[in-house]
Amino acid sequence: MITLYTWSTPNGRKIPIMLEECGLPYTVVPVNIGKDEQFAPDFLRISPNNKIPAIVDDAGEGGPLTVFESGAILTYLAEKTGRFLAPSGPARYKALEWLHWQVGGLGPMLGQLGFFAVRSDEKAPLAIKRFTDEADRLLHVMDRRLGEGPYLAGADYSIADIACYAWTLAATSFLKEPLTGTLGSVPNVHAWLERVGERPAVGRGMEVPKT
Repeated sequence: MITLYTWSTPNGRKIPIMLEECGLPYTVVPVNIGKDEQFAPDFLRISPNNKIPAIVDDAGEGGPLTVFESGAILTYLAEKTGRFLAPSGPARYKALEWLHWQVGGLGPMLGQLGFFAVRSDEKAPLAIKRFTDEADRLLHVMDRRLGEGPYLAGADYSIADIACYAWTLAATSFLKEPLTGTLGSVPNVHAWLERVGERPAVGRGMEVPKT
């Protein structure tokens, strides 16, 4: 059994989608970051960076294993199940490229844009412009890539698509206002969102945790 510690954010949705896709049994422990539950001492022992998501795999090699950071968890689960990440060769590294692109770029930039342009009561025009411009650039990078194939790693759906889905969906909803100009010029991204969103496991994963 895998215990999943998560919340209803784009980062928090990645691992439920993967667990649903893989058909692994899991239980959910909601970590309400709005109430600072991620700073609880018990959670700190699982996730040293006080961030969701994190997992504890009771069937880990050598005994129960904790894994934090979404990219690491996705890679771990892919290797555990042999799904959504090629075991070797170019397809593996294409998936890892785009997984790390999301972790290091798309997620942080959209997250900062969300804070400065939407959630913050005090608006900082320079910061909003900086992160709007970078979000625009990244979404166009994604659109060009998806013009070459149906999924980010190429022909096959992978952990890269799982990592990017919830954040990209947020760009079209929560961040729709600051990204209005961008969203009208990335047709391949919209087609990919529809393609990925039609997967039943993605729909189920996007509802975890139920709040």
